[in-house]
Amino acid sequence: MFWILILLGALGCDAPERGDGRIEVVCTTGMVADLARNIGGDRIAVVGMMGPGVDPHYYKASQGDLAKLTAADLILFNGLFLEGKMEDIFAKMARSKQVLAVAEQIPEERLLRPPEFEGNFDPHIWFDVSLWAQTIEPVVARLSALDPDGAAVYRQNGTRYRERLDALHQWVVEQVELLPEASRVLITAHDAFGYFGRAYGVDVVGLQGISTVADYGVNDVTRLVDLIVERQVKAIFVESSVPVRSIEAVREGCLDRGFQVEIGGTLYSDAMGAAGSGADTYVGMVESNVNTIVGALR
Repeated sequence: MFWILILLGALGCDAPERGDGRIEVVCTTGMVADLARNIGGDRIAVVGMMGPGVDPHYYKASQGDLAKLTAADLILFNGLFLEGKMEDIFAKMARSKQVLAVAEQIPEERLLRPPEFEGNFDPHIWFDVSLWAQTIEPVVARLSALDPDGAAVYRQNGTRYRERLDALHQWVVEQVELLPEASRVLITAHDAFGYFGRAYGVDVVGLQGISTVADYGVNDVTRLVDLIVERQVKAIFVESSVPVRSIEAVREGCLDRGFQVEIGGTLYSDAMGAAGSGADTYVGMVESNVNTIVGALR
């Protein structure tokens, strides 16, 4: 009932003005917004909700966000409980407008179901580029239904973007193969890189679980320290959307054991980089992450 009242209140908010005839698409994460821009091109106006460094697991919609959602022609979100605190809002919005969870179009047999994530699927599908490419077709179809005159444009843009992602996927494969097999161990703040590990042959271990909402404890730190020392891992990584103190605790634990492990750099996990960072597009984000990982672990 609380959210219903807020939604009703949002109808009275000042909605973003538009009058250029473009389809207005409101997207949650930067990855979803970038997907929409690549497919929609100049025929759509993309409004993003979550900026660089924002953790979607914790994100709660503001009154301004609700106004944007109310004004949208199409709402795109990741789904699979990534934006867990907004699931109810999207379900209510879907009764009166076009709403699409891009990750939930992926066949279940391609999804990871970590036992510790309360029976839910791992939502971080963008870390497997070949999997993220499968979100293109549902967005093409939904935009084409909303704007039949632009269907050919959306199809062409989707095909071009799919080719770009196919090439990116192959590039990631080749870069990871530069690492000795023993060095293919990725230690991060939370367990967001499972799809990356499965797709590219990397052992991935996170301090926290799939969602950053779950806290970590002394046992989690000890478990990671034991693994790092045993496997002589060269570097561990912080994430742009997760406080650095979690990985610093692991590093200090290794030092207490007489083993020096480096902070290999910052990875973009649940959010892309700021404008001008080189990681402010999905392709740039993937390239930045892979260059950081390979550079630190070689």
